[in-house]
Amino acid sequence: MKSGWDDARARVATEDYARQGVGEDLALRTYSARLLGADPTLVLHGGGNTSVKTRAHDLYGEEIDVLCVKGSGWDLATIEPPGHPAVRLAPLLRMRSLERLSDEDMVNAQRQNLLDTAAPNPSVETLLHAFIPAKFIDHTHAMAVLALANQPDAQALIARVYGDRVACVPYVMPGFELAKAAADAFESRPGLQGLILINHGVFSFGATARESYERMIDLVSLAEACIAQRGGVVLPNTSAATIAAGSFPVLRGLLAKKAVKRGQERWVFDRRDTVETRALVDNPRLSDWAARGVATPDHVIRTKRHPLVLPKPGADVAVWSESAARALDIYVADYEAYFARHAPSAAAPKTMLDPLPRVIAIPGVGLIGLGRNAGEAKVVADVAESWAATLLRAEVIGRFAPLGAADTFDMEYWSLEQAKLGKSKAQRLERRVALVTGGGGAIGAAIARAFADEGAEVVVLDIDADRARDTARAAGSNTLALACDVTDPRQVDGAFEQACARFGGVDIVVSNAGVATTGMIAELDPGVLRASFDLNFFAHQAVAQAAIRIFRAQGIGGVLLFNASKQAVNPGVDFGAYGAPKAALLALVRQYALEHGADGVRVNALNPDRIRSGLLTDAMIASRAQSRGLSEDAYMAGNLLGREVTADDVGQAFVFASLLEKTTGAIIPVDGGNVAAMLR
Repeated sequence: MKSGWDDARARVATEDYARQGVGEDLALRTYSARLLGADPTLVLHGGGNTSVKTRAHDLYGEEIDVLCVKGSGWDLATIEPPGHPAVRLAPLLRMRSLERLSDEDMVNAQRQNLLDTAAPNPSVETLLHAFIPAKFIDHTHAMAVLALANQPDAQALIARVYGDRVACVPYVMPGFELAKAAADAFESRPGLQGLILINHGVFSFGATARESYERMIDLVSLAEACIAQRGGVVLPNTSAATIAAGSFPVLRGLLAKKAVKRGQERWVFDRRDTVETRALVDNPRLSDWAARGVATPDHVIRTKRHPLVLPKPGADVAVWSESAARALDIYVADYEAYFARHAPSAAAPKTMLDPLPRVIAIPGVGLIGLGRNAGEAKVVADVAESWAATLLRAEVIGRFAPLGAADTFDMEYWSLEQAKLGKSKAQRLERRVALVTGGGGAIGAAIARAFADEGAEVVVLDIDADRARDTARAAGSNTLALACDVTDPRQVDGAFEQACARFGGVDIVVSNAGVATTGMIAELDPGVLRASFDLNFFAHQAVAQAAIRIFRAQGIGGVLLFNASKQAVNPGVDFGAYGAPKAALLALVRQYALEHGADGVRVNALNPDRIRSGLLTDAMIASRAQSRGLSEDAYMAGNLLGREVTADDVGQAFVFASLLEKTTGAIIPVDGGNVAAMLR
């Protein structure tokens, strides 16, 4: 591992922060903390913590000693100076004289001594940072060091690798007791550069930010060298995993059936198919490895103690589904037994958390992280990938032997650890995956944005790949863009497969793609009419068929929505080639509603009118307005409400339709009120 320290960049950071009124100590603390956070082999998603002891002015203008330590909710990769709130140091040091200190009293005392009471809670390891007198302290969960710290003979191995440079601290839950144990270890041996906490992580310290940071790099490098000397991790020569057709939607359905609470039936997937994750999942020892536990206790709140191990998907999805269901049943029963064994000995009453897995290991496929949304699933998958890399390295030098179940339970159900996950309010379409065709057009883009704004993961399909990507970027970072000609059923099926591979399945489908072909019907070339039917009718049928296959595989219902048109019920001159397939589309909507209500699939259509888009261009608006003797604004607002209907209005209407839990077979106008287009 190489140092990322750069004197010039450190100086620039110090100067930039100085203009914000930030002192040099905190500026350099922020700079080096971000260096650590930028490396996922050191810390992940809020993990690790850093501190600096410095001076600050209190309310009376007196200069006092403070500890600036990472605050809860901050990530080292993006931390800014407020992410290291200042705590009065003297009261923290005095706490070491106490024989006992509860977690609640510790947190309360730390908050009482914040210089800014609006600051976030200081790290749960604040007292450890305080009790060790070094000016700068860094703490990471470096994978290479964890490979050593999770060995049966960890202390002896660490002594051989590091000599007198570090001291070992046997595993103790973070908080007051760990702080005292770490301070005792620090004082037992002069000249220490760091501490290695067995089954937990590594601390480094120094008189300067650079010294502490580069000691961390050196300590991790020594662990890496130890692993390399044993031959390193042997990685298989594998190609990208081929997911058995329909396996992810089936798995998503199995998870839904095990949901404890209503509203938690759907999960978003994030699959990792790297050489290291495949080295783990394709190994015959997978079940043994998976049963051992997490690489560091911080990970258990993200991943639970074990992943669920499933058999490799085969050609017969039904057979695989039965095997996967049995494995899931066993996993849930084991978790319930784990809770029943350890909850009675807890200091306070505990309520069992959701027993479902958060990581799934599948040979030939990879590791899958589960989350309420794509962002959460990514975090879980990142941590799972780190666990795999740590385990493989540990097996190179010996045997991966992490914390036992009792200690893991204490961490998983520790209130201070659970607080890290936050209590964010769920959005209306969280846990849903929405697929939108024709997503590169004005209406399609508005639909994609509307669903993304409500918390859905969005898959954007368009025949123009660049336009699909533009919509995806505007809708959100986790949105998937796919080039797809919806008149080709094979491309449609492929797009649905990619959506399932990315997110696990699909819940809402908006079949929106269309084109307004014009011309007098009696003079229309037959090929033009057929092309219009291909896109405005048969493409909708191809999308609907693919959607129903996924919905039925999942077994948790679904929403199938169509963008029809007022032309279907109120045809206009020169628009027969557009109105005729749209009229057929309304019949298709009713047929799907009739035949798949028993599957829990709700099928509805929207009839927008006069929407500025690729169908209704500026030139067409101008021509129509002129022929009616109206201004363009008056033409566009020519409805009962006297207001123009926009693409955003259509997007919101599709969201509304997706939320109608007991409505199917409906045709909903989005036209501001058009008497001629009202259904009779």
